[in-house]
Amino acid sequence: MTINTFAAEIPAVQSHQHIYRKVAWRLVPFLCLCYLAAYLDRVNVGFAKLQMLNDLSFSNTIYGIGAGIFFFGYVLFEVPSNIVMHKVGAKLWIARIMISWGIIAAAMVFVKTPTQFYVLRFLLGVAEAGFIPGVLLYLTYWFPAAWRGKIVAIFLAAIPMSNIIGGPLSGWILASFSDAGGLRGWQWLFLIETIPSILLGIVTLFYLDNSVLAAAWLNDEEKRLIAADIAAEGAQNSGHSSVASAFKSGKVWLLGLAYFCIASAIYVISFWLPTLIKQRGVSDPLQIGWLTAIPYSVAIFTMVYCNISADRTRERRWHTAIPCFLTGLGLICSAMPFDSLLLAMLALTVAAAGASTTQAAFWSLPSSFLTGAAAAAGIALVNSLGNIAGMVSTSLVGWLTDLTGGTQSSLYIFGVLTAMGGVLVLRLPAAIVNK
Repeated sequence: MTINTFAAEIPAVQSHQHIYRKVAWRLVPFLCLCYLAAYLDRVNVGFAKLQMLNDLSFSNTIYGIGAGIFFFGYVLFEVPSNIVMHKVGAKLWIARIMISWGIIAAAMVFVKTPTQFYVLRFLLGVAEAGFIPGVLLYLTYWFPAAWRGKIVAIFLAAIPMSNIIGGPLSGWILASFSDAGGLRGWQWLFLIETIPSILLGIVTLFYLDNSVLAAAWLNDEEKRLIAADIAAEGAQNSGHSSVASAFKSGKVWLLGLAYFCIASAIYVISFWLPTLIKQRGVSDPLQIGWLTAIPYSVAIFTMVYCNISADRTRERRWHTAIPCFLTGLGLICSAMPFDSLLLAMLALTVAAAGASTTQAAFWSLPSSFLTGAAAAAGIALVNSLGNIAGMVSTSLVGWLTDLTGGTQSSLYIFGVLTAMGGVLVLRLPAAIVNK
């Protein structure tokens, strides 16, 4: 599962493997750590919910709207954010994103009313907008397509890692810090889990380089070889290199619609997994935290090795669609009235591992035919369209939970929707994306 493990399996740019391993070890662990902190700040509200709703007299509908309104700010500012990053450089812009979202996440400690909750969640989305598409764009500056699937998978492994670490950590904070220093456990949760984001944002200013040519840790020959590989690949994709071409491309809009279906499952699982486990009779926050780590532990292995296979075989569509279908099946099965916690966890594990795997495989698709400014705008547009699902899914689950008294109907709906995402991915021309 390490970078060295999969390096030997890459058939292209064989003579340059040692260079790309060097770049991977320099960039990917740090970016993965940054995203881990970001995702933890985004979804820890799912654990805070276990105490927050009772303390503030919030309904599931209020929680669902607050969880979802994050994506309203995120979607509005994502494309502009990525275009700005393409112009000013990743170092400054990623640092700005991390520091600003850390400060806003910490302000969640002071929430008292639904309006305050909504405003801060919206501002958190504005602050974080552009981080994921920005990093995905940044990786295209350093890695050709033969490496990109596995590199993106390792980077996105921060999502399950944030849940593996964040689940038990959040459960422990809720159980151990409640009423310490006059703050409730959920307030300590927001405060403590904000610190890594701000610190990493400061480190970003000194650690990242804006381009290959600016990297003092590469020699001139290494820079030349990387630049030549990236330029050769860009020449092949020259038909989609401008912002206008990205917005006019039917393939970009198709990918956006497919990612909407995929992201709906990702966020249902991310924001509601602690609640789904609690509904199975588990009441202790720390035990819930440990149980949430199980599906995401499996996800790390499935997402990395699926993308190793995709890069080796140069097949992208089915490697994205099959996990998509499994995610839908897992969501539907998790809605069934099992008396067994083991069966319920098995269904949730299939759903969570499938969602993480299809997300990682998906992001090798847009960069297969977009370059330059088109990649900046196109990747952000796809991510924006997909993340509208964050608004829709989390709000709808909250409303349906209050309306029906359970989450079953929501899981059936989003299980079917996720499977539709796999169908849409298969509509992409194989010759365009299988690179």
